[in-house]
Amino acid sequence: MEALYIILAGSLVSISCGLLGCYLILRKMAMVGDAISHAVLPGIVIAFLISGSRDSFIMLAGAGIIGVFTTFLIEFFHKSGRLQTDASIGVTFTWLFAIGVILISAYAGKVDLDQDCVLYGEIAYVPIDLWITDSGNILGPRVLYIAGTVLLIVVLFIIFGYKELFLTTFDPSYAVAIGISTTLWHYLLMGAVSLTTVASFESVGAILVVALLIAPPATAYLMTENLKKMMIISAVIGILISITGYYLAASLDGSIAGAMATMAGVFFGLAFLFSPKEGIISRKMRAVGDRRHAVE
Repeated sequence: MEALYIILAGSLVSISCGLLGCYLILRKMAMVGDAISHAVLPGIVIAFLISGSRDSFIMLAGAGIIGVFTTFLIEFFHKSGRLQTDASIGVTFTWLFAIGVILISAYAGKVDLDQDCVLYGEIAYVPIDLWITDSGNILGPRVLYIAGTVLLIVVLFIIFGYKELFLTTFDPSYAVAIGISTTLWHYLLMGAVSLTTVASFESVGAILVVALLIAPPATAYLMTENLKKMMIISAVIGILISITGYYLAASLDGSIAGAMATMAGVFFGLAFLFSPKEGIISRKMRAVGDRRHAVE
């Protein structure tokens, strides 16, 4: 049962990350997830300093606010400062992360609140992090409820905003011409990314979240040119990563999150080599076949 809980938690997080990651890949903003995952550290510390509590909801609220602020800063530096997007991301997340480290060392040094626990998480603890009611009823792992709720929000967001997200991603000029606010939908998307990233910290850790935001969508991108198919493939790959990653970790007696991130790289590598259209080996085989056909 513990294996099922861990795989299910990984699958729920990977599907949420994969669906949003497709838009990040297509918008050339793949590293925004990495920026948010590091930049929210001061939000977590400030929430603790204000409340004096390490309650998960308070921590998530503080991290979420800073996550949205991070996306605002990135966009502000990109448009107002005329910086490239990658430069804006790099400046923003390193600055905010450094502030978080300073706040921890200066004001929370004697508290069990450090950058390691924020960044790495531990998915192996999912089965023992239970939701227990006031009456003593055990409702199962708390992470599953959080990840399931986030996935529902992400799915509803994509369903009801599919047209707007599609147009602002592929043809922002046309979107503006027909009255769709590209700025509004940019921040809505970044808000969804912030919510997903922050909500996944405690269960799987930021490093695995970044891997799941990028690797499954990038793999799907190599396999299809259709957005809907890309999202479906990304979700399926995310589930496969959770399953194979868990059993790889079990066989090696190693880190589950690390094994899942490793399998994400393995699946990407396979698509990079063997994807029907974009795979290196597939292209070479087609070229050989074309030459033979030309000779005949």
